[in-house]
Amino acid sequence: MYAKYIKRCLDFICSLLGLIILSPLLLILAILVKIKLGSPVIFKQERPGKDEKIFTLYKFRTMTNEKDEDGNLLPDEKRLTKFGKMLRSTSLDELPELFNILKGDMSIVGPRPLRVRYLPYYTEQERHRHDVKPGLTGLAQINGRNAILWDEKFKYDIQYINKITFKLDILIVLKTIKQVFKKQNIELEGSTDVTDFDKYRESNKYLVK
Repeated sequence: MYAKYIKRCLDFICSLLGLIILSPLLLILAILVKIKLGSPVIFKQERPGKDEKIFTLYKFRTMTNEKDEDGNLLPDEKRLTKFGKMLRSTSLDELPELFNILKGDMSIVGPRPLRVRYLPYYTEQERHRHDVKPGLTGLAQINGRNAILWDEKFKYDIQYINKITFKLDILIVLKTIKQVFKKQNIELEGSTDVTDFDKYRESNKYLVK
């Protein structure tokens, strides 16, 4: 009953309150991003949501548009500035996802929405992570985030969707807040320390057809 009826109501109320309460912070961050990284302030990217339906994810941009002499964008790790790293390590770059939650694209708690290009690489079991709405945080995030292997992340995702409860959601939110303040298990996506999932699966010869 909670997962089917109550969870969405709580998502709507909490995201709306969050946007209202955090509006001064969102404005300050938007101004800083504009000054330090340029436009557009909001980074938009298509991600698969529930039932693999594609939606547009909102984040604060964390990288510059620096290009090489041929006009090509530099590698992510070179465009990820100190300010951008701070936004990611504190998860402040993800605050605009509250709009995604308000719209119904996402939930506060659920498997993180990953890149569209990863879709062909999931096993049948892992594909079930799209049986629910993706989340701002999730069980995998409080158990290692980007510091654990992809296979472990997906095991946590499946474990979560098999036992969604109000108590578990509250626990995940509280542990997420604790980790953000302590900056635990931080590995920045877009750095050389984090392997993209498609490359990870190809390197392990585990391509799913």
